[in-house]
Amino acid sequence: MLYSFFYYLHDWIKPFNVFRYITFRAALAAFTAAAISYFIMPSFIRWARNIGGTQSIRQDGPSRHLAKQGTPTMGGIVIAGSILLSTLCWGDLENAYVLIMLLATAGFSAIGLWDDFLKVTRKNPKGLAARYKFGLQILLAVILGTLVYLNPHDPYADILSIPFFKKWILHFGIFYIPFSVLVMVGSSNAVNLTDGIDGLAIGLVAIATLANGVLIYISGHRGLSEYLHVLHLPYAGELTVYCGSMFGAALGFLWYNSYPADLFMGDVGSLGLGGALGTLAVISKQEIILAVVGGIFVVETLSVILQVMSFKLTGKRIFKMAPIHHHFELKGWAEPKVIVRFWIIGIILALLSLTTFKVS
Repeated sequence: MLYSFFYYLHDWIKPFNVFRYITFRAALAAFTAAAISYFIMPSFIRWARNIGGTQSIRQDGPSRHLAKQGTPTMGGIVIAGSILLSTLCWGDLENAYVLIMLLATAGFSAIGLWDDFLKVTRKNPKGLAARYKFGLQILLAVILGTLVYLNPHDPYADILSIPFFKKWILHFGIFYIPFSVLVMVGSSNAVNLTDGIDGLAIGLVAIATLANGVLIYISGHRGLSEYLHVLHLPYAGELTVYCGSMFGAALGFLWYNSYPADLFMGDVGSLGLGGALGTLAVISKQEIILAVVGGIFVVETLSVILQVMSFKLTGKRIFKMAPIHHHFELKGWAEPKVIVRFWIIGIILALLSLTTFKVS
Protein backbone atom coordinates (compact mmCIF):
# COMPACT_ATOMS: atom_id res chain seq x y z
CA MET A 1 0.00 0.00 0.00
CA LEU A 2 2.58 2.58 1.09
CA TYR A 3 5.04 1.16 -1.41
CA SER A 4 2.69 1.82 -4.33
CA PHE A 5 1.91 5.33 -3.10
CA PHE A 6 5.50 6.41 -2.52
CA TYR A 7 6.82 4.82 -5.67
CA TYR A 8 4.07 6.54 -7.66
CA LEU A 9 5.49 9.86 -6.46
CA HIS A 10 8.97 9.17 -7.84
CA ASP A 11 8.09 10.76 -11.19
CA TRP A 12 7.71 14.12 -9.42
CA ILE A 13 9.97 13.69 -6.39
CA LYS A 14 13.14 11.89 -7.46
CA PRO A 15 14.28 10.72 -3.97
CA PHE A 16 11.18 8.51 -3.81
CA ASN A 17 12.83 6.39 -6.50
CA VAL A 18 14.58 4.63 -3.59
CA PHE A 19 11.36 2.69 -2.94
CA ARG A 20 11.97 0.56 -6.02
CA TYR A 21 14.92 -1.07 -4.23
CA ILE A 22 13.99 -4.30 -2.48
CA THR A 23 16.75 -3.96 0.11
CA PHE A 24 15.48 -0.52 1.17
CA ARG A 25 11.93 -1.74 1.55
CA ALA A 26 13.10 -4.89 3.38
CA ALA A 27 14.84 -2.68 5.94
CA LEU A 28 11.71 -0.54 6.28
CA ALA A 29 9.61 -3.69 6.69
CA ALA A 30 11.90 -4.99 9.43
CA PHE A 31 11.78 -1.69 11.31
CA THR A 32 8.00 -1.38 10.92
CA ALA A 33 7.28 -4.93 12.10
CA ALA A 34 9.69 -4.60 15.03
CA ALA A 35 8.07 -1.32 16.10
CA ILE A 36 4.53 -2.70 15.85
CA SER A 37 5.47 -5.83 17.78
CA TYR A 38 7.46 -3.96 20.44
CA PHE A 39 4.94 -1.21 21.18
CA ILE A 40 1.75 -3.30 21.02
CA MET A 41 3.05 -6.19 23.09
CA PRO A 42 2.70 -4.59 26.58
CA SER A 43 -0.98 -3.86 25.96
CA PHE A 44 -1.45 -7.36 24.59
CA ILE A 45 0.18 -8.88 27.70
CA ARG A 46 -2.26 -7.00 29.94
CA TRP A 47 -5.21 -8.03 27.77
CA ALA A 48 -4.17 -11.70 27.72
CA ARG A 49 -3.78 -11.71 31.49
CA ASN A 50 -7.17 -10.04 32.01
CA ILE A 51 -9.04 -12.61 29.89
CA GLY A 52 -7.18 -15.54 31.46
CA GLY A 53 -5.15 -16.25 28.33
CA THR A 54 -2.30 -17.83 30.25
CA GLN A 55 -0.06 -20.82 29.68
CA SER A 56 -0.57 -24.18 31.36
CA ILE A 57 2.73 -25.88 32.22
CA ARG A 58 3.37 -29.60 31.83
CA GLN A 59 3.47 -31.26 35.24
CA ASP A 60 5.92 -33.88 34.00
CA GLY A 61 8.39 -31.27 32.71
CA PRO A 62 11.42 -29.74 34.45
CA SER A 63 10.37 -28.58 37.91
CA ARG A 64 11.80 -25.11 37.31
CA HIS A 65 9.16 -24.55 34.63
CA LEU A 66 6.31 -24.72 37.16
CA ALA A 67 7.10 -21.12 38.12
CA LYS A 68 5.99 -20.11 34.61
CA GLN A 69 2.41 -21.19 35.29
CA GLY A 70 0.08 -18.30 34.48
CA THR A 71 2.40 -16.52 32.03
CA PRO A 72 0.32 -14.85 29.26
CA THR A 73 0.33 -16.66 25.93
CA MET A 74 -0.88 -16.24 22.32
CA GLY A 75 1.71 -13.53 21.60
CA GLY A 76 1.84 -15.00 18.12
CA ILE A 77 -1.25 -12.94 17.34
CA VAL A 78 0.89 -9.81 17.52
CA ILE A 79 3.74 -11.49 15.62
CA ALA A 80 1.44 -12.50 12.75
CA GLY A 81 -0.26 -9.10 12.77
CA SER A 82 3.09 -7.31 12.63
CA ILE A 83 4.25 -9.43 9.70
CA LEU A 84 1.02 -8.98 7.77
CA LEU A 85 0.73 -5.22 8.34
CA SER A 86 4.38 -4.52 7.56
CA THR A 87 4.30 -6.63 4.39
CA LEU A 88 1.06 -4.95 3.29
CA CYS A 89 2.75 -1.58 3.75
CA TRP A 90 6.06 -2.22 1.99
CA GLY A 91 5.53 -5.28 -0.23
CA ASP A 92 4.43 -5.34 -3.85
CA LEU A 93 0.90 -6.72 -3.58
CA GLU A 94 0.80 -7.45 -7.29
CA ASN A 95 3.45 -10.13 -6.73
CA ALA A 96 1.88 -13.60 -6.50
CA TYR A 97 4.57 -14.88 -4.14
CA VAL A 98 3.83 -12.11 -1.64
CA LEU A 99 0.13 -12.98 -1.68
CA ILE A 100 0.96 -16.68 -1.14
CA MET A 101 3.11 -15.80 1.88
CA LEU A 102 0.35 -13.61 3.34
CA LEU A 103 -2.08 -16.52 2.96
CA ALA A 104 0.42 -18.94 4.54
CA THR A 105 1.03 -16.65 7.52
CA ALA A 106 -2.65 -15.98 8.14
CA GLY A 107 -3.69 -19.59 7.54
CA PHE A 108 -1.18 -21.40 9.74
CA SER A 109 -1.56 -18.76 12.45
CA ALA A 110 -5.35 -19.17 12.40
CA ILE A 111 -5.01 -22.93 12.97
CA GLY A 112 -2.71 -22.25 15.92
CA LEU A 113 -5.09 -19.63 17.28
CA TRP A 114 -7.96 -22.10 17.27
CA ASP A 115 -5.77 -24.55 19.17
CA ASP A 116 -4.75 -21.90 21.70
CA PHE A 117 -8.32 -20.66 22.13
CA LEU A 118 -9.52 -24.12 23.15
CA LYS A 119 -6.69 -24.35 25.67
CA VAL A 120 -7.00 -20.97 27.34
CA THR A 121 -10.80 -21.11 27.54
CA ARG A 122 -10.43 -24.59 29.06
CA LYS A 123 -12.98 -25.93 26.60
CA ASN A 124 -10.34 -28.52 25.78
CA PRO A 125 -7.11 -28.30 27.85
CA LYS A 126 -5.30 -30.38 25.21
CA GLY A 127 -6.32 -28.01 22.45
CA LEU A 128 -7.48 -28.88 18.97
CA ALA A 129 -7.62 -32.63 18.33
CA ALA A 130 -4.60 -33.83 16.38
CA ARG A 131 -6.67 -35.11 13.47
CA TYR A 132 -8.24 -31.69 12.99
CA LYS A 133 -5.01 -29.77 13.52
CA PHE A 134 -3.01 -31.86 11.04
CA GLY A 135 -5.97 -32.10 8.68
CA LEU A 136 -6.28 -28.31 8.47
CA GLN A 137 -2.52 -27.89 8.09
CA ILE A 138 -2.46 -30.42 5.26
CA LEU A 139 -5.44 -28.79 3.53
CA LEU A 140 -3.83 -25.36 3.73
CA ALA A 141 -0.49 -26.73 2.53
CA VAL A 142 -2.18 -28.44 -0.44
CA ILE A 143 -3.71 -25.09 -1.43
CA LEU A 144 -0.38 -23.28 -1.06
CA GLY A 145 1.57 -26.00 -2.86
CA THR A 146 -0.90 -25.97 -5.73
CA LEU A 147 -0.65 -22.18 -6.05
CA VAL A 148 3.14 -22.41 -6.22
CA TYR A 149 3.00 -25.29 -8.71
CA LEU A 150 0.55 -23.47 -11.00
CA ASN A 151 2.33 -20.10 -10.86
CA PRO A 152 3.06 -19.23 -14.52
CA HIS A 153 5.98 -17.01 -13.50
CA ASP A 154 7.85 -19.87 -11.81
CA PRO A 155 10.15 -21.66 -14.29
CA TYR A 156 11.08 -24.26 -11.66
CA ALA A 157 7.65 -25.01 -10.21
CA ASP A 158 8.16 -28.78 -9.92
CA ILE A 159 11.86 -29.15 -9.20
CA LEU A 160 13.98 -29.97 -6.18
CA SER A 161 17.42 -28.40 -6.21
CA ILE A 162 20.25 -30.30 -4.50
CA PRO A 163 22.62 -27.93 -2.66
CA PHE A 164 26.38 -28.25 -3.29
CA PHE A 165 25.57 -29.99 -6.59
CA LYS A 166 24.15 -27.23 -8.76
CA LYS A 167 23.52 -29.49 -11.76
CA TRP A 168 21.53 -32.02 -9.72
CA ILE A 169 17.87 -31.12 -10.21
CA LEU A 170 14.98 -33.51 -9.65
CA HIS A 171 11.72 -32.96 -11.54
CA PHE A 172 8.75 -34.12 -9.46
CA GLY A 173 5.95 -33.08 -11.79
CA ILE A 174 2.55 -33.11 -10.10
CA PHE A 175 4.09 -35.02 -7.19
CA TYR A 176 5.81 -31.81 -6.14
CA ILE A 177 2.55 -30.77 -4.48
CA PRO A 178 2.55 -33.59 -1.87
CA PHE A 179 6.29 -33.00 -1.37
CA SER A 180 5.64 -29.31 -0.67
CA VAL A 181 2.90 -30.31 1.79
CA LEU A 182 5.43 -32.44 3.69
CA VAL A 183 7.87 -29.51 3.86
CA MET A 184 5.31 -26.95 5.04
CA VAL A 185 3.51 -29.12 7.58
CA GLY A 186 6.79 -30.56 8.84
CA SER A 187 8.32 -27.12 9.28
CA SER A 188 5.24 -25.79 11.06
CA ASN A 189 5.23 -28.57 13.62
CA ALA A 190 9.02 -28.58 14.03
CA VAL A 191 8.96 -24.96 15.23
CA ASN A 192 6.00 -25.83 17.46
CA LEU A 193 8.00 -28.62 19.15
CA THR A 194 11.00 -26.31 19.65
CA ASP A 195 8.92 -23.66 21.40
CA GLY A 196 9.41 -25.03 24.90
CA ILE A 197 11.77 -22.63 26.65
CA ASP A 198 12.00 -18.84 26.76
CA GLY A 199 13.21 -17.26 23.55
CA LEU A 200 14.57 -20.45 21.98
CA ALA A 201 12.18 -20.86 19.05
CA ILE A 202 11.78 -17.16 18.21
CA GLY A 203 15.54 -16.61 18.26
CA LEU A 204 16.10 -19.53 15.90
CA VAL A 205 13.28 -18.30 13.65
CA ALA A 206 14.96 -14.88 13.44
CA ILE A 207 18.28 -16.51 12.49
CA ALA A 208 16.67 -18.76 9.88
CA THR A 209 14.65 -15.87 8.44
CA LEU A 210 17.74 -13.70 8.04
CA ALA A 211 19.57 -16.49 6.20
CA ASN A 212 16.53 -17.19 4.03
CA GLY A 213 16.27 -13.50 3.21
CA VAL A 214 19.82 -13.51 1.84
CA LEU A 215 19.19 -16.67 -0.19
CA ILE A 216 15.92 -15.36 -1.59
CA TYR A 217 17.34 -11.97 -2.51
CA ILE A 218 20.18 -13.60 -4.45
CA SER A 219 17.80 -16.03 -6.19
CA GLY A 220 15.62 -13.14 -7.32
CA HIS A 221 18.54 -11.03 -8.58
CA ARG A 222 19.54 -12.03 -12.11
CA GLY A 223 23.14 -10.84 -11.88
CA LEU A 224 23.90 -12.30 -8.46
CA SER A 225 22.15 -15.61 -9.18
CA GLU A 226 24.12 -16.08 -12.40
CA TYR A 227 27.40 -15.15 -10.74
CA LEU A 228 26.83 -17.45 -7.76
CA HIS A 229 25.38 -20.28 -9.86
CA VAL A 230 22.01 -20.52 -8.11
CA LEU A 231 18.55 -20.84 -9.63
CA HIS A 232 17.22 -17.51 -10.83
CA LEU A 233 13.62 -17.11 -9.72
CA PRO A 234 12.01 -14.06 -11.33
CA TYR A 235 9.77 -12.12 -8.94
CA ALA A 236 10.92 -14.14 -5.90
CA GLY A 237 13.25 -11.38 -4.77
CA GLU A 238 10.22 -9.44 -3.53
CA LEU A 239 9.96 -11.97 -0.71
CA THR A 240 13.04 -10.33 0.82
CA VAL A 241 10.59 -7.67 2.01
CA TYR A 242 8.47 -10.37 3.64
CA CYS A 243 11.59 -11.81 5.31
CA GLY A 244 12.34 -8.33 6.64
CA SER A 245 8.86 -8.17 8.17
CA MET A 246 9.24 -11.60 9.73
CA PHE A 247 12.70 -10.81 11.12
CA GLY A 248 11.54 -7.52 12.62
CA ALA A 249 8.45 -9.07 14.20
CA ALA A 250 10.62 -11.81 15.70
CA LEU A 251 13.00 -9.26 17.25
CA GLY A 252 10.13 -7.22 18.68
CA PHE A 253 8.64 -10.31 20.28
CA LEU A 254 12.00 -11.58 21.55
CA TRP A 255 12.28 -8.46 23.71
CA TYR A 256 9.40 -9.82 25.82
CA ASN A 257 9.98 -13.54 25.29
CA SER A 258 13.64 -13.55 26.38
CA TYR A 259 14.42 -15.30 29.67
CA PRO A 260 12.51 -14.94 31.95
CA ALA A 261 9.63 -14.60 29.50
CA ASP A 262 6.83 -12.08 30.03
CA LEU A 263 4.84 -13.72 27.25
CA PHE A 264 4.73 -16.93 25.20
CA MET A 265 3.90 -17.05 21.50
CA GLY A 266 1.54 -20.04 21.74
CA ASP A 267 0.66 -22.28 18.81
CA VAL A 268 -0.64 -19.25 16.91
CA GLY A 269 2.97 -18.09 16.75
CA SER A 270 4.88 -21.35 16.40
CA LEU A 271 2.61 -22.92 13.79
CA GLY A 272 2.38 -19.65 11.88
CA LEU A 273 6.12 -18.98 11.83
CA GLY A 274 6.99 -22.59 11.06
CA GLY A 275 4.48 -22.73 8.24
CA ALA A 276 5.86 -19.48 6.83
CA LEU A 277 9.44 -20.81 6.87
CA GLY A 278 8.31 -23.95 5.06
CA THR A 279 6.40 -21.96 2.45
CA LEU A 280 9.42 -19.70 1.87
CA ALA A 281 11.55 -22.78 1.30
CA VAL A 282 9.06 -24.20 -1.20
CA ILE A 283 8.83 -20.97 -3.19
CA SER A 284 12.59 -20.37 -3.23
CA LYS A 285 13.44 -24.04 -3.92
CA GLN A 286 15.52 -24.17 -0.75
CA GLU A 287 13.72 -27.15 0.81
CA ILE A 288 16.91 -29.06 1.61
CA ILE A 289 18.72 -25.94 2.77
CA LEU A 290 15.82 -25.33 5.17
CA ALA A 291 16.80 -28.57 6.90
CA VAL A 292 20.31 -27.13 7.29
CA VAL A 293 19.49 -23.59 8.39
CA GLY A 294 16.73 -24.99 10.61
CA GLY A 295 18.85 -27.88 11.83
CA ILE A 296 17.88 -27.34 15.46
CA PHE A 297 14.22 -27.65 14.52
CA VAL A 298 15.02 -30.93 12.76
CA VAL A 299 16.94 -32.30 15.76
CA GLU A 300 14.16 -31.30 18.16
CA THR A 301 11.61 -33.13 16.00
CA LEU A 302 13.78 -36.23 15.61
CA SER A 303 14.34 -36.37 19.37
CA VAL A 304 10.58 -36.62 19.91
CA ILE A 305 10.17 -39.28 17.22
CA LEU A 306 13.06 -41.38 18.54
CA GLN A 307 11.86 -41.03 22.13
CA VAL A 308 8.36 -42.24 21.26
CA MET A 309 9.60 -45.10 19.07
CA SER A 310 12.12 -46.27 21.66
CA PHE A 311 9.57 -46.24 24.47
CA LYS A 312 6.97 -48.12 22.43
CA LEU A 313 9.43 -50.74 21.16
CA THR A 314 11.65 -51.26 24.21
CA GLY A 315 9.91 -49.53 27.11
CA LYS A 316 13.05 -47.39 27.56
CA ARG A 317 13.69 -43.73 26.84
CA ILE A 318 16.71 -42.47 24.92
CA PHE A 319 16.60 -38.99 26.43
CA LYS A 320 15.73 -37.84 29.92
CA MET A 321 12.92 -35.92 28.27
CA ALA A 322 11.94 -34.87 24.77
CA PRO A 323 12.13 -32.49 22.94
CA ILE A 324 15.87 -32.51 23.43
CA HIS A 325 16.14 -29.04 24.99
CA HIS A 326 14.42 -30.49 28.07
CA HIS A 327 16.97 -33.32 28.13
CA PHE A 328 19.79 -30.82 28.63
CA GLU A 329 17.80 -28.96 31.26
CA LEU A 330 17.36 -32.18 33.23
CA LYS A 331 21.10 -32.82 32.87
CA GLY A 332 21.65 -29.63 34.85
CA TRP A 333 22.10 -26.97 32.17
CA ALA A 334 20.52 -23.65 33.13
CA GLU A 335 17.76 -22.60 30.77
CA PRO A 336 19.63 -19.51 29.45
CA LYS A 337 22.65 -21.71 28.70
CA VAL A 338 20.54 -24.12 26.64
CA ILE A 339 19.00 -21.22 24.74
CA VAL A 340 22.24 -19.41 23.90
CA ARG A 341 24.07 -22.59 22.93
CA PHE A 342 21.26 -23.62 20.62
CA TRP A 343 21.28 -20.11 19.12
CA ILE A 344 25.03 -20.43 18.51
CA ILE A 345 24.49 -23.71 16.69
CA GLY A 346 21.66 -22.07 14.72
CA ILE A 347 24.00 -19.24 13.61
CA ILE A 348 26.66 -21.75 12.55
CA LEU A 349 24.08 -23.70 10.52
CA ALA A 350 22.83 -20.48 8.92
CA LEU A 351 26.39 -19.63 7.87
CA LEU A 352 26.80 -23.17 6.55
CA SER A 353 23.71 -22.72 4.39
CA LEU A 354 25.37 -19.73 2.72
CA THR A 355 28.35 -21.89 1.69
CA THR A 356 26.14 -23.46 -0.98
CA PHE A 357 26.90 -20.38 -3.11
CA LYS A 358 29.53 -20.78 -5.78
CA VAL A 359 29.78 -24.55 -5.19
CA SER A 360 29.17 -26.73 -8.21
